[in-house]
Amino acid sequence: MADKEAASTEPRARHIVYCGICTLPPEYCEFGGTAKKCKDWLEKAHPDMHEKLYSEEAINASLSTLSLDARKKAEKDSAKKEAKAAAAEKRDAETKAEAMVYIKRVERNKRKFVTAISGLQVHGMDLKKVAKELGKKFATGSSVTKTASGGEEIVVQGDNSDDIFDWIVDVGKIPEDNVECIEDKKKKSSG
Repeated sequence: MADKEAASTEPRARHIVYCGICTLPPEYCEFGGTAKKCKDWLEKAHPDMHEKLYSEEAINASLSTLSLDARKKAEKDSAKKEAKAAAAEKRDAETKAEAMVYIKRVERNKRKFVTAISGLQVHGMDLKKVAKELGKKFATGSSVTKTASGGEEIVVQGDNSDDIFDWIVDVGKIPEDNVECIEDKKKKSSG
């Protein structure tokens, strides 16, 4: 009997669902900029919770506690947020469509080359992970280095420009029109 009382006083772990889009609990998704995407995700992943939060009764219950002015303001704010999120999404899509990835084959010594890849971060790729994956795929050294202009690029040892081009198009899902191969030659010093 004492065991039952002790077991009931122990705190129980709660299972909390976090949004797959904005990583907040679904109750707070409306305060982020991706409310529409979050709502769609919740409908697919957790239909019962979506029904609880976004059903007609739930919306009417939450709106009934607000005054008319507050309702109008809430509707205006939500419309503004959705428009802002849509504009940001459109802008991101345009920058991705225009962004170029440059693959440069640079000569180091007489017959030694390195391949430098720049412009991948615009397409949402993590440069360190990509560098590691390219190093494994081509069995060479690869690293992320800073450029003189302040950006970052991936440097892969060896002349792998054609293979990297194919890999970026296939795995990176970047259109061929947005990937350009450039050949650089090291300038000979006059001496």
